[in-house]
Amino acid sequence: MKRLLGLAAVIAAIGCMPAKAQYSDGMIKIGVLNDMSGTYADLAGPGSVVAAQMAVEDFGAAAKGMKVEIVGADHQNKPDIGSNVVRQWIDRDQVDVIVDVPTSSVALAVNEIVREKNKVFLISGAAASNLTGDKCSPNTVHWTYDTWSLANGTGNAIVKTGGKTWFFLTADYAFGHALERDTAAVVEKNGGKVLGKVRHPFPATDFSSFLLQAQSSKAQIIGLANAGADTTNAIKQAAEFGIVKGGQNLAALLIFLTDIKALGLQTAQGLVFTEAWYWDMNDANRDFAKKFSERNKGIYPSMVHAGVYSAVMHYLKAVQAAKADADGKVVVAKMKELPTDDKLFGKGTIRADGRKIHPMYLFEVKKPEESKGPWDLYKVRATIPAAEAFRPIAEGGCPLVKG
Repeated sequence: MKRLLGLAAVIAAIGCMPAKAQYSDGMIKIGVLNDMSGTYADLAGPGSVVAAQMAVEDFGAAAKGMKVEIVGADHQNKPDIGSNVVRQWIDRDQVDVIVDVPTSSVALAVNEIVREKNKVFLISGAAASNLTGDKCSPNTVHWTYDTWSLANGTGNAIVKTGGKTWFFLTADYAFGHALERDTAAVVEKNGGKVLGKVRHPFPATDFSSFLLQAQSSKAQIIGLANAGADTTNAIKQAAEFGIVKGGQNLAALLIFLTDIKALGLQTAQGLVFTEAWYWDMNDANRDFAKKFSERNKGIYPSMVHAGVYSAVMHYLKAVQAAKADADGKVVVAKMKELPTDDKLFGKGTIRADGRKIHPMYLFEVKKPEESKGPWDLYKVRATIPAAEAFRPIAEGGCPLVKG
C-alpha cells in the first residue's frame, strides 16, 4: 500500500518471547499514524516514529523478552484515509496499538474503529477535548494536551492581562471548532467578549480575506484556532498587513516548537502560548532532545514527539504487567491502574475518562537577543499545576465516569 511508509516499517526490538506471555501473533505491533508530508509533518510526522522507537529501546523490550515492531503511515489529514489504514493494520497486519494521530477529525474516526476492534489508541497529536468527553472510549488514552488545556492556559492568561475582546480565525474542521469553542468559553467566563469569527479551509495558504475581517472587527485579540503551517502562514501574513503594529494582538492557541523555528524569533517574539513539554526544562529533556535530533535530521522534538515517547513507554509497562496485548480494554485498564512515571513527563495519572494528567506550561517566545542557540526559543511564564491543567472530570460528559 503506497501510503504505508517503508522507512517506518522498522523492527524496533526483537527478543525471545516468554512462554507465559500471551502476545497476539507472538509480537507487539505499534502503528504510528499521522501527517508524514503535509502541514503537521514537522511537529509529528516521521519524528513520531523515531520517538516510538526510542521508547521501545529505552524500555528495554528485547531484554525483557518482548518482540516489538513499529510501522508508520501517512493519513494525509483525511479521516477516510486514516480509517482505511487503521482497519488494514488491525484486520490484516495485527497491529495492537495506534499512536499519535494529529488532526482531530481523523482521531475521532480512529477512536471509533479502535473501540470496535478492541485495540488501544494512544493520542499525542490530536487536540479535541471531545476525545475524553462525549466521545471517550475504554480503549483510548489522550496523552499530551487538548483544546480545553490550551484554552485554559492561553485564554486565561490573555484575558486576565487585558485582552477582553476576541475574534477567532478558525480551521474549519473538528479541531478548530473545538479549540474555538473551549477558548470562547474561557474568554466569556472571565468577563471577555467574542466579537466574531471566521472559518478558513484546512489546510490554507491565503489568509488575507480572513485577516481583513479580523482586522475590521477591532477586537483586541485575534485568536488563531489552527495549527502547523496554517498558524505560521496566518502570523506571517498578519505581519504583512501590519495588524500587530495597528494595535491588535495575535493569540496562537496551538503552536509548536517547529512552528516557532519556522517563523523565526524576529517574527514570533513575544507570542504567549500553552504547551505540555519543552526540551530545555531539565537535564532529562535535554538528553532526550539531543538523541532525538541526531535521529531526526537535526530537528528538535515537539511536545507531540515527547508525548509519543511517554505514551509508548507506559503502554509497554502495562502490557508487561498484564502479560497480554490482545485485549485493548484490559491493557488500557492496566494503564489507568499504574501511575505514570517516565523521564519526560514525570509522575502522573490517567483518569477514568482516559485523560492523562500532568502540568501544563505557559510559555513566551524569546526575543532574538535572549536566545543562546538555534532551538533556544521559549521562556516559562507560568506552570499550570496538574490539578488545574485539564477539564474537571465531572464536566466532560464522558459515559465512563460514574456518579
